[in-house]
Amino acid sequence: MKLNRREKYSIYAVSGLICLIVLIQFISPLIEKRKRLTRTIPVKSGQLEEIQLLKSKYDAMNRGAELARVQFSKREKDFTLFSFLDKLSDKAGIKNNIVYMKPSTSVDKNTGYKTSIVAMKLQAITLKELTFFLHMVETSKNIVYITRLSISKTGKKEPFINALLRVETSEI
Repeated sequence: MKLNRREKYSIYAVSGLICLIVLIQFISPLIEKRKRLTRTIPVKSGQLEEIQLLKSKYDAMNRGAELARVQFSKREKDFTLFSFLDKLSDKAGIKNNIVYMKPSTSVDKNTGYKTSIVAMKLQAITLKELTFFLHMVETSKNIVYITRLSISKTGKKEPFINALLRVETSEI
């Protein structure tokens, strides 16, 4: 079958048009996908930075937890907060000024860690004695913290004060 020139050109034009349509069908999704990817890059970069920040915080918390575990392992086997404070008050020379020491414990529902608490009332002590006692408590290697402190004058002319303390430590 012989085609004239006009028919040949028509077939070439239709073939070219079909090739162009097929090419556009394949290229268009690629261009759209590239646009989507370029839009998501800043979002993903922000998420990556946030993940890196959270990882550094997590690592810092793990280091702190490991240091705490090491400190807890250095405690005496029979360590109790009550006896520790009793020994320190004797060392500070304020044992006779203790009105009461009330021990208690609490358990954190989320972590399951047990906290040992001692509420103390000291009466008619000097500020120097209190400072010495507080320093010994806070600088001990037993991870003991003073969480509450209330100081009041005794009302007498002497330089004595009364103090209410709440001392806490975690138990393993």
